Amino acid sequence: MLTLLQTNPLWFTVTCGIIGLLVGSFLNVVIYRLPKIMENEWRVQCAELNQTSLPDQPPFSLSIPRSACPTCGHAITALENVPILSYLWLRGKCRGCQTRISVRYPVVEAITGILTAITAAYFGYGTASLAAIVFVWALIALTFIDFDTQLLPDNITLPLLWLGLLANMQNTFTPLNSAVIGAMMGYLSLWSIYWLFKLITGKEGMGYGDFKLLAAIGAWLGWSMLPIVILLSSAVGAVVGIILIVVAKQGRSIPIPFGPYLAGGGLIALFWGKEIMQSYLATL
Repeated sequence: MLTLLQTNPLWFTVTCGIIGLLVGSFLNVVIYRLPKIMENEWRVQCAELNQTSLPDQPPFSLSIPRSACPTCGHAITALENVPILSYLWLRGKCRGCQTRISVRYPVVEAITGILTAITAAYFGYGTASLAAIVFVWALIALTFIDFDTQLLPDNITLPLLWLGLLANMQNTFTPLNSAVIGAMMGYLSLWSIYWLFKLITGKEGMGYGDFKLLAAIGAWLGWSMLPIVILLSSAVGAVVGIILIVVAKQGRSIPIPFGPYLAGGGLIALFWGKEIMQSYLATL
């Protein structure tokens, strides 16, 4: 099997795509449960600080309790949890109560599968492909968590940063010194903008999770990719913000999560960052 994966790029790409679909199903669990786990931990910490007690709560983690319909409590079986196919088989409805299942579940699975296959095809068989796939999975989870809650959990961003430095110990994506400087510059650049904006306006323009995410991207791709990531994410974020204000009549004071745009900029830089930089320098 390993020989076939190593010698047949198509087989390797398809295999990684299927694994990506399965991981996408797990990422749906992470996206839904991790913010709730964090909220429970905050309640416990607040209770300890106030020296009060909380009522006993049933165990809640990424694996407990078993996935079930939030409306009727129908436990999801293995056959009902096959990525994309189960959604089509159930026609997008709960088997127990026929409540509509959010289309986002198969969308996350499809995005994860497709991006995993693209990453495998781009980098080919090897450690670089494996590392890049993990990077992509983390960005997908962070994107949807930030959309839902405007949170970028340290449980993902900080391990992602250290994994980036570890991956580049062998110069996988960039030299190690570039990765270390990238992590530092990624954090400090947004940190500086945050405090400058706060000093001028008295308001917070972004969260600390954005600093850590850009630091992680810098650790993976190196400091030279940071301008591209920031420019791309800022441009897309500005366009989306204007559309929401004009079309959706969203107030200017309503915050817009910046993490998804940073993640998108990181993905573009992962695949085409060097080509974009070379074209830009050639134009200059």
